[in-house]
Amino acid sequence: MVLYFVRSQAEMAARLEDSQLDQNSKNREGRRPGAVTGRALLLGTVGAAAVGLLAPWAIHVLRGSYMALDFSTPAAVGLMFFLVAGPNLLLLRFRRSLALTTAELITIYTMMVVASAIPTMGLTAQVIPISTGAHYYASPENDWGELILPHIPAWLVPRGTTVDAPVITHLYEGLPAGGRVPWGAWAQPLAAWIPMLLAVHFVMICMMVLLRRQWVDNERLAYPLAYLPLALAGADSKGWPAILSRKTFWIGFGIAFVAGSWVGLHNYFPAVPGLQLVQSITVVKGIWSLIFRLSFPMIGFFYLVSLETSFSLWFFNLLAQAVRAAMTSLGIASTENLSVYGARDPIFKYVGTGAFLALVASGLWIARGHLSLIWQRVTGQAGPEVDEKEILSYRVAFWGMLGGLVVIGWWLAASGLPMLVVPLFLVTAFVFFIGLTRIVAESGMAEAVAPAIAPAAVSGWLGWGVLGSQGMTALGLTYIWTSDIRTFVMASACNSLKMTDVITSKHRRLFWGFVLAILAALVASVWLTTTRAYSQGGVTMNSWFFNGAVQAAYKWVGDWSVRQPSPSVAGWFYTALGAAIYLVLTALRFRSPRWPFHPIGYCIGSVWLMDQLWFTIFLTWLIKGTILRYGGMVSYQNMRPVFLGFICGQFTCNVVWVFIDWLSGHTGNQIFWI
Repeated sequence: MVLYFVRSQAEMAARLEDSQLDQNSKNREGRRPGAVTGRALLLGTVGAAAVGLLAPWAIHVLRGSYMALDFSTPAAVGLMFFLVAGPNLLLLRFRRSLALTTAELITIYTMMVVASAIPTMGLTAQVIPISTGAHYYASPENDWGELILPHIPAWLVPRGTTVDAPVITHLYEGLPAGGRVPWGAWAQPLAAWIPMLLAVHFVMICMMVLLRRQWVDNERLAYPLAYLPLALAGADSKGWPAILSRKTFWIGFGIAFVAGSWVGLHNYFPAVPGLQLVQSITVVKGIWSLIFRLSFPMIGFFYLVSLETSFSLWFFNLLAQAVRAAMTSLGIASTENLSVYGARDPIFKYVGTGAFLALVASGLWIARGHLSLIWQRVTGQAGPEVDEKEILSYRVAFWGMLGGLVVIGWWLAASGLPMLVVPLFLVTAFVFFIGLTRIVAESGMAEAVAPAIAPAAVSGWLGWGVLGSQGMTALGLTYIWTSDIRTFVMASACNSLKMTDVITSKHRRLFWGFVLAILAALVASVWLTTTRAYSQGGVTMNSWFFNGAVQAAYKWVGDWSVRQPSPSVAGWFYTALGAAIYLVLTALRFRSPRWPFHPIGYCIGSVWLMDQLWFTIFLTWLIKGTILRYGGMVSYQNMRPVFLGFICGQFTCNVVWVFIDWLSGHTGNQIFWI
């Protein structure tokens, strides 16, 4: 059935493309301006709500594939494909005047992409467990009742919360027969958390509006995550999904779809031989193992970046692994506790943090001309034509960013973070957000994390004396939005704004589309996650979110509360060293035409996700290099649909199997992680 659908859609797309070529002079796409329309906003809101339900259902109830865990946004890609290859293709064939335009399709897709940052890592799956987890997991053994609980403000947890309170116990263990979800107890904490988190998202969108022209037009970053949706929306083929008529696309689609389905069939029927896409070999026993993972979507994304970038990514990761193994062999290690996130060793966390600081600072320096233009617009010295294509005016984005930061800073101080620490924390947090967003836009790292997290870096620099118990607990609570930043609204907005070139009018409506998407995904995911936790018990849901992430936050706070370390002089040194190395690598890259390294690889080479993806990056680098060497740019372009098919096939397969699992009641069928 799937093969029949694939073949029929390809044939239909081919007929449509031929029809278009025969009647090009009519320019059907030009009948309507490329505007953000009301029906696109409506469909985008429905799609955002679908993402808000699909992603938590997949991981919490079905315990299957992750649909919105990373920047790759599988749910949005899969739903976009079904929309383009299904109803919209039929409308193009039979009722052309009703078909969605390229601008409308991109509006819908970008709303789903922004929504993808909400249900899991970005908000819902973090805020509900972490805000309550210290109470549930407190025990005489960990002494959280003395070290942590007295310092958590009462307005941040459900009303009536104490250790063993029913509102908490039932969240993790399920309601008794006939019990009802205690929404009344959740009204206060949700009213406290959500406005602050929405302010974070608003600041992120404002920042991307301010940087869009610099990154898209001036520096011309690669934006690999934008290629597939633009192709599906017909951005380069006057509104027709010409890519669906390319046999090479369906070859890549079929390979990824069949491979994913093979895994799914094995999970259903163990007699079906398993398909192993990850292996490891021991390099140094007990010290170093190399992981060889094959990820079809990541192959697709890395095919779209420069060879310099992909080479640097895998090279710096192997170098980091080798250095880490040598340090272990020689007994060189830091005893600091900088959390479990990012790089595996505290030294690498500090070095990577310095690299991120230099990455963002140098990027702002390069953008100084553009930033000057923004200031002229803010102060009224430049006319409205400067920002007429942005989803917010520069004036609104600038003052909105500052106002949002003030709100976030006030909230952090109210939660217990010392006021003098708040500016340093905000700068560090947004350096990681901006730096990681830049890396995703330039390198195609659809699965990425920063080398460290803001609460750990700030605590390491300042030590216990400045923060105290109240400040450390407040930093632990920021894990909700600053810890496992594998997806967040800034990166979603960044990739979305790259695609707004196809929108020719009513740009400002897209901002409200983002707002609608965030709210729709938030309401849907909070409702589903909370009701399912109370009905089946949070401890039976995704183990990372309801156990691992909670333990990571409060074990870190508890450990610091016991040890009370001083400021890390070594941490300051390694941070400065990391920044200096980045600046040297950048200078060499611009001064020497033959310099082979891109400093982005150095920035994230040490993080644990790179250990998982280095082989996929290496393989793609080798394939693309061979194609360019022996076939040239023409062969590279002709082969590109195959690699876009890898992305689309895998993520479409994810969506299909989630619905199969839902219909069958089967659980534990995880066919995709990264």
